[in-house]
Amino acid sequence: MKRVFFLGLAIVLSMAACQQQEKRYTQQSPEIETYKKVIDAYDKQDWVAMASHYADTAKIMNNVEEKDAQTLAELVQMDKADASLFSSWEYVDGESEYEMVVTDKGKTYVNFWGLWKGTLAANNKTYTIPTHLTAQFVDGKIVKEFGYWDLSKIMLDMQAMEHAKASAVSDSIN
Repeated sequence: MKRVFFLGLAIVLSMAACQQQEKRYTQQSPEIETYKKVIDAYDKQDWVAMASHYADTAKIMNNVEEKDAQTLAELVQMDKADASLFSSWEYVDGESEYEMVVTDKGKTYVNFWGLWKGTLAANNKTYTIPTHLTAQFVDGKIVKEFGYWDLSKIMLDMQAMEHAKASAVSDSIN
């Protein structure tokens, strides 16, 4: 009888422990709502609102290793410079996915997948680029952000425009 009692107690305790476990994966969380605000502020080029969701010491790794991370100020400066090259940009409505995960070590990350769409002012060409971002949150602020996307089509077109411009200048001199 004692064994049955302890077996029953063990089952009840293990079920209670399972029910009290923190969610390690979700698509609804305060961090996701914060990251949606980051993406919205980026779309609207509201750099103050965007920056308000990052820790002052945040490290930004967009297509670079952590040793080459940007500061928040450098990110904002680069985003402003990039925005000046485009007549429009946005993440395409309905093409974004968000998830939050908590790692085995208790670190909280929000993953974002989206389609970025922008029109380069210099050639009026629109580019659509799949993007993946991962942001680590601590106390409601982004402390690290990793971004991955392929800019090669834009870069090749910009190089071609520069080459054409240099050729035109050279032809006018000769």
